[in-house]
Amino acid sequence: MEENRRHAPETPDRKGQEQILAIKVGGSLFSDKSIEGSLDRAAIAEYAHVIANLFKSNRGRVVFISGGGAVGHGALRDINGSDPFGCLPLTKALADVRWAWTEALVGEGVRALPLQLGAMSALNGDGTFSVRADTVRDVLASGALPVLSGDSVLGSDGALYGLSSDRVPEFLMRALKVPLRVVSFTDVPGILLDGPNGKETLRYVDPGQPDEAYNALWAKSEWDTTGGFKTKLDALISCASSGAECFILQGSAHDAERRYLLSPYSQWPKDVHCTRIALPEPEAHQS
Repeated sequence: MEENRRHAPETPDRKGQEQILAIKVGGSLFSDKSIEGSLDRAAIAEYAHVIANLFKSNRGRVVFISGGGAVGHGALRDINGSDPFGCLPLTKALADVRWAWTEALVGEGVRALPLQLGAMSALNGDGTFSVRADTVRDVLASGALPVLSGDSVLGSDGALYGLSSDRVPEFLMRALKVPLRVVSFTDVPGILLDGPNGKETLRYVDPGQPDEAYNALWAKSEWDTTGGFKTKLDALISCASSGAECFILQGSAHDAERRYLLSPYSQWPKDVHCTRIALPEPEAHQS
């Protein structure tokens, strides 16, 4: 079951707090969702090198999120919709994916710890997260890298809901209550205005006026079981509405120097194409 009804997380006071980077590698970058059980460990190793470079220069400021790929989507494909715990197999499937990433990150010298979303959260009746926040905060404070993913999460009605990894940043907004930057690596350079295989990227989305972004989405693939790009956009708009700065950009394991991801957006390389989702900058007061 997938719960879609939700409101933006609360907006806490984050002045003076250091920004956390939540970086997600989408499943399409390390898995072919049309092939059952597909998991490209060579691609995982390459992206782990990118994540490791970021982590080592920013200990305590980076959270990693893995997409589910074919393993996660396959676990939801044939579930019994009448069984309130029908999506339970997703728990093991995504634990296996997190472990694959953990092994690769440890191989890069990273002290990584896989964490289960369903053990740290539950879903409220409106689809928002009720969280146990101390675990992620403690892992960050220890200097380790939390490794998260989607999961089966218990709802207020007693049923389990299979949640996409795209929703993990919503959990982090409530759990960390610090300035959050979300970078979602996908197989496209942002939201494309001219459809699949297009070249024109929507550069900015105001979360209060997202119609242009939604109108640019195209149909999800038949192998996708978690809502496709719309789930990603819903989650990022929810986070951005509460103050997060969110980016969708094309992943490349060949670009190991991604340190700019923690720099102000104005300092990013000009050749980086992406979609930025964030509240408008406040207007300067006229004297």
